[in-house]
Amino acid sequence: MASPRLFKFLLAPLALSSMALAAIPNAMLRGRPSLPNVPAPAGPFMDRNGTTLPPIDTVYYFDQLIDHNNPGLGTFQQRYWTTWEFYEAGGPIILMTPGETDADGYESYLTNETVNGLIAQQQSGATIIVEHRFFGLSNPYDNLTSQSLELLNIQQAIDDLVYFAQNVDLPMPGGDQVKPDQAPWVLIGGSYSGALTSWTMVNKPGIFWAAYASSGVVEAITDYYGYFTPIREYMPQNCSADVEAVIAYLDQSYANNDTAAIDSLKSAFGLSGLSHIDDFASALQDNLFDWQSLQPDVGPGAMFFQFCDALEVDNGISANASGWGLDHTITAWGSFWNTTYYAYVCGSVDAEECLGTYNTTSSYYTSTAVNNANRSWFWMVCNQVGYYQVGPPEGQPAIVSRIIQPIYEERQCVNMFPQAFSTPPTPTVEQTDTDYEGWNVEVDRLFFANGLRDPWREATVSADGLNKPSTDTQPIYEGDGFHCSDLITENGVVDDTIAKVQTAGLSYMKTWLSQWKAPTS
Repeated sequence: MASPRLFKFLLAPLALSSMALAAIPNAMLRGRPSLPNVPAPAGPFMDRNGTTLPPIDTVYYFDQLIDHNNPGLGTFQQRYWTTWEFYEAGGPIILMTPGETDADGYESYLTNETVNGLIAQQQSGATIIVEHRFFGLSNPYDNLTSQSLELLNIQQAIDDLVYFAQNVDLPMPGGDQVKPDQAPWVLIGGSYSGALTSWTMVNKPGIFWAAYASSGVVEAITDYYGYFTPIREYMPQNCSADVEAVIAYLDQSYANNDTAAIDSLKSAFGLSGLSHIDDFASALQDNLFDWQSLQPDVGPGAMFFQFCDALEVDNGISANASGWGLDHTITAWGSFWNTTYYAYVCGSVDAEECLGTYNTTSSYYTSTAVNNANRSWFWMVCNQVGYYQVGPPEGQPAIVSRIIQPIYEERQCVNMFPQAFSTPPTPTVEQTDTDYEGWNVEVDRLFFANGLRDPWREATVSADGLNKPSTDTQPIYEGDGFHCSDLITENGVVDDTIAKVQTAGLSYMKTWLSQWKAPTS
């Protein structure tokens, strides 16, 4: 079974094929900034004339260019899904890619269970989900070798969206006459695809009339210790205090080369089988990654809250804001791992195989089969965006160990792609942020929506200290939600602050789309 350690910082949604799920421990799925999903309505769907539409899980195919810099290489079959339940002639075409995942299963983003469908319903539009190149079954080649993945980068992904919009003939009536110069297109994305939305508006102005970026991680960052800032701020404070105490003890023991203390700590967690201290330090992050799966309607039974209750509730009494202290927390946290969490993360797989990162012969590193979101996204992480979830600088509160630094992740780039990297690579984040403007983005008709509790907030335009102004041409709204909470309609029902974000987004789309006019020849 593949090691989970690489997966914790990736930005893919949580929908993987059943085959992929069978090969990946749960830990591998949790720490990526995820595009939240909800079940799609069963249908049948009818258009506004009462005609029954094809099922929304119907797969369509588009001939996408393999290489936009060399069209002579030909095309590959890019999958997409669409419905025109609310469409009327002249309405907008609303496009989203779920990003770095198999797009099959994201059909809810065609419906009014999500903001995409709410905009379509309000504006009489059609909705489309298109699969990102090198994810799912939309692959130019039948493998994910380093050579093939050379064609996986931000610019090719942007060019895919543009080429699709300019050339697709949609299966709906009149679908061959809704190109961007014939009808307004709206680009929507969340998480990485939210960043891709912003980057596309910067790089290819004039194609998409308006855009909506939810939790868009627009700023590529190598040392992304800011991931844990909103978690530490909003998690129960007794829990964060005790987690800090254990992490400080681990880091001090490591600094003092106190192998006896480290061995005792590993034993308390049932992780003596981990040979490397950085793998152990990384394993302790996993409890914090469960925060990312939270949404406003998640109850106290969520795994993150089970974790904090295990640490902070003793004989029915909860600790005060300063927690119970180091000794109690080591015992309680270790017990939680032994009785509950290890099986949740690894099942029956031994610790080294499940949580270790040093076995370069693992199939996780060596398999080049398609529909492996881990491998495809890791290629982008190693090359262009980083987002390594690491310990903070000295002097800042730490709920994760400073033993984890970018080299821990960069070393694994060599493990995964030895043909491409002979030494640990440094992602070209400065070039990415220069090319696509990152936090400096200034474009018209781009709506940003973010959440205060989002662990990816610090890579968005709502990052602490950025103080980026919200304007009528580029509004920035922030609710009290988590990652991409505003994309899900139901979240606005249970949280008024998210409802305000959604209402604002719909209002701006109504205004902007009323201003669209077909260009004159």
